[in-house]
Amino acid sequence: MSTATALDVAQRQLDAYNAQDLDAYCACFTDDVVVANFNGEELWSGMAALRQRYADLFSQHPLNRVVLLGRVACNDVVVDHERVIRSPDAEPYEVAAIYTVRGRLICRIDFVR
Repeated sequence: MSTATALDVAQRQLDAYNAQDLDAYCACFTDDVVVANFNGEELWSGMAALRQRYADLFSQHPLNRVVLLGRVACNDVVVDHERVIRSPDAEPYEVAAIYTVRGRLICRIDFVR
């Protein structure tokens, strides 16, 4: 796994997320993707759960977007520092998203909130 490949898929999913392009977003993940809190509970797993979660999110927050504040990568892991803006009226918040890549797709996201 090259760091360049991990960086590429991390950027593709961010671009698809900000475009609220559900198909392009889901195409960045493995079928057995796991989403969890860092060092904590698994929030959901599998493509069906990911697709439903983000379909709901994009529907509920049509102006939602992420601003990338920083990024570091090492081998198959990319860590993004992100500011999430749900709407112009909502208070933005920051997260660290840790993306683990397998092959050319993200297989795990761990969120630090």
